[in-house]
Amino acid sequence: MAETHGLMERLEKAVTRLESLFSDSPRSGGMEYDGINGVNGSIAPYVEAFDRLLNGSVAEFLRYSKILEGDVKTHAEMVRAAFQAQRSFLLLASQCQEPQENEVAVLLKPISEKIQEIQNFRERNRGSKMFNHLSAVSESIPALGWITVSPKPGPYVKEMNDAATFYTNRVLKDYKNSDTRHVDWVKSYLNIWSELQAYIKEHHTTGLTWSKTGPVASSMSMRSVLTSGSGLSPPPPPPPPPGPPPIFDTETAKDEGTASRSALFAQLNQGEAITKGLRHVSDDQKTHKNPNLRAQGPPVRSPTKSHTPSPTSPKNSPQQNHPPVLELEGKKWRVEYQEDKNDLVINNTELKQVAYIFKCNKSTLQIKGKINSITIDNCKKFGLVFDNVVGIVEVINSRDIQIQVMGKVPTISINKTEGCHIYLSEESLDCEIVSAKSSEMNILIPQDGDYKEFPVPEQFKTAWDGSKLVTEPAEIVKPPHPPVTSLV
Repeated sequence: MAETHGLMERLEKAVTRLESLFSDSPRSGGMEYDGINGVNGSIAPYVEAFDRLLNGSVAEFLRYSKILEGDVKTHAEMVRAAFQAQRSFLLLASQCQEPQENEVAVLLKPISEKIQEIQNFRERNRGSKMFNHLSAVSESIPALGWITVSPKPGPYVKEMNDAATFYTNRVLKDYKNSDTRHVDWVKSYLNIWSELQAYIKEHHTTGLTWSKTGPVASSMSMRSVLTSGSGLSPPPPPPPPPGPPPIFDTETAKDEGTASRSALFAQLNQGEAITKGLRHVSDDQKTHKNPNLRAQGPPVRSPTKSHTPSPTSPKNSPQQNHPPVLELEGKKWRVEYQEDKNDLVINNTELKQVAYIFKCNKSTLQIKGKINSITIDNCKKFGLVFDNVVGIVEVINSRDIQIQVMGKVPTISINKTEGCHIYLSEESLDCEIVSAKSSEMNILIPQDGDYKEFPVPEQFKTAWDGSKLVTEPAEIVKPPHPPVTSLV
């Protein structure tokens, strides 16, 4: 009886020991990496933190976007897909070592494609009523590129957040007192970038943190991450052994090579007699001496050189032509794709109407009456003359723009524009000019029947006064201009 009891105790100890050994064994198919990298079943802390961001602020943004429906909802789904692509990249970085730079570019392709898809959606829906919503997302979504920024990716996200604010302010202006759903949408979207900055500050202060162990990241390991969802799958089996080498008739090839070389040396040994086989060409058969041959057509290309374009050579795709547009759509005047038109006129305007001018070239538009706001977008060598605007006149992504104010306007905004001349009237001298990322801007003030030109500063100097930074425009001395005349 005592022997049986002792045997049972030994068996229990053996079972306990086997259970502990089994629980400590790796669960990754033979790859023993650090558990913090997520290979043996766990997930890296910074991937878990990113999941909390997805389930928090990103999910809240999706919820408010679904409430607004339409283009905003579709755009938000694209944003969700972009964040999911970044989550996969972060998971890969937590499990693999950093690869070469060219391989990183390949691994980033899914994220860049999602960003491009979001921006293209905005371009395809410029006539949307939610265009400012789409623009806020499109201008700031490149913030997902923070994973390529070093040593301080946080400020890069802040810069993209500021780009979104330019458009979210318009949304707030339009809906602040009429529809609070849009206000909630703005708050939820901007909150994403605020939380992303905090996430980067905590986990990737000096740049993306790659794993110190594990395999080097590759396209194959990325596919493993996408299929498994967490850990890496076992490595693929080795390729099959090569087949038997092809059988060549070496004797026949050797004889043919010897015969051809003998014939070549026999021709070379002829010396000057080698030219006896050439046919004499008379002057009437020479293109440079017979004008009749030149008139027949281009010379025939040599058959020894292939002139077939390479399949990889870039081809200039034909520029897509859009029909010009000048129409009233609801409360929006659309002026688009006008070329070399200097007699464009909009009459019978109302206070609630706005004008949107897009991709017009070498044209002039006159707007009579009083209108709410005017936007000039992606135009070149374009002139605008208007009477009164109660809101704002905006110039975005344009070049060589001239604007003449006949009545009053409170604010003119110039953003990402090269060359903008603004002729103010006597009534509009209190107008505020707001500029960003623009150059060659001049304000023309009426004086004694003519206009005097004043440049808008492009350079600024900043100094510390002991308590704060003080920024003021740098003095730029420009040569005097001759008197200029107005557009009309």
